[in-house]
Formats: sequence, C-alpha cells, structure tokens
Amino acid sequence: MGDPKFPRRSFNTPSHPWQGERIKEEAEIVRQYGLKNKHELWKAKTVVRNLRKQSRDLQARLRTGEEQAKIETVNLLKSCARMGLLPMEGATLDDVLGLGAESMLGRRLQTIVFRKGLACSPGQARQFIVHGHVAINDRKVTIPGYIVQRGEEDNIVINPLSAVSDEMHPIRVAQKGAIEARARREAAQAAYREREERGGGRGGRGGGDRKKFVKKVAKPIVAEVVTKDDAAPIDAPEGQ
Repeated sequence: MGDPKFPRRSFNTPSHPWQGERIKEEAEIVRQYGLKNKHELWKAKTVVRNLRKQSRDLQARLRTGEEQAKIETVNLLKSCARMGLLPMEGATLDDVLGLGAESMLGRRLQTIVFRKGLACSPGQARQFIVHGHVAINDRKVTIPGYIVQRGEEDNIVINPLSAVSDEMHPIRVAQKGAIEARARREAAQAAYREREERGGGRGGRGGGDRKKFVKKVAKPIVAEVVTKDDAAPIDAPEGQ
C-alpha cells in the first residue's frame, strides 16, 4: 500500500524529455493557465488519456453486443457531463475521443475563477484560492486544481468570511481599475484590427493608402581607367 505521506505519482511523464516543439507548447499552456509547473499539465493529460482509453475499449466491447459495456458507456458519458467536459445530452463516445488537455484545464477552479472575473489574472486567481478567499456553496476551497462540477460553477464566489469580500478592500479597488483598463485595451485593439481590415482610411497608420518613402542614393561615379593596351601607340626609336 505504501506510506500515505508519499503517495504514488498520479501522472505520466513524456516519453522523451528533450523535444523542442513539445517543450514550447507546454510552456505556453503553463503560462496561459497560470499553472505552478508542468506536473499539473501532465496530470490533466493523464486524466484525459485514461478517459479516451476507456472510450476506445467500450467501443470495441459494444461491437460484440456486451450489455455491461452499454451500462459503462452511459456512466462514462454522465461522468464527463457532470465535469462539464461534454453536454448533458447527445454526447457519444466519439466526443470523448475528441477531448484534450485544454478541456480538463478549463474546468480547474483557478481557470473558472479568472473567467468569472473574480481575479485579474490566472496568477491572482491561484493566490485567492490558496489564501482561502474563494468559496463554493459556502465552503472554502483552497485547491487551485479542483475540478469544478457543472452544478457548482454558478456558486463560485468570494468567501464571505474573507477580508477581500469587502468592496473597499485595496485589492478589490485595484482589481476594478485593472479590469476597466483591460476592457479599454481590448476595445482599442478591436478598433485597431477593424481599421486594419477596412484599409485604415486616409492617413491611417495601417492603411493601404500609406505612401512609401524611398530614399534615393546617388550612384557612385566610376572613373574610366585607361589601360596600357588601349593607350595610343608610341613610335619606337629607329634601330631598335
């Protein structure tokens, strides 16, 4: 069974440690979701890999007409629907095969707290959760990687017993200013992209009517060199 202080590893590491494209992709996902390290990403990949393996096995067993496989299929689809990975109705085993690590990372408490606007960034969302400022159904949750069930998503709020719940708290005041600044920045970026698509108009920075200024460089003057062969013949003295 093992010592409970040292639990067995719950994720599988990559088969090859040095793959440039994979390392860049994982680093981008870690930055996007505010993960502590790549272990959290590998855990999500392992969970999704197990779900997909179970789906493939069930598809093979369903072809033989096994009744137990039908029951397990219904249970698997219901489990994925409760986690918010699949819709409640109309999902099939092929939809399970289409799941990726991003699907599981999107159901983490840290990600949902950020998307609900309770934090300015994924890093701040992780800090709020670890410090006990987030509650689900009036119950404090301090695990950023907690998988939020579909019925719990609407009940995620700032912990009423936390000092951050006060609207006049310095963090909340700064958070409102940061959210407003981010909204203005996104609006400006959207307006800029729209102006780029229209051609920018006359005098626009990104417009198609913008004149191109080419600096003219004078061509160097090459002096004509007269060689010995091209020179005028010189009469040699007589007798030589």
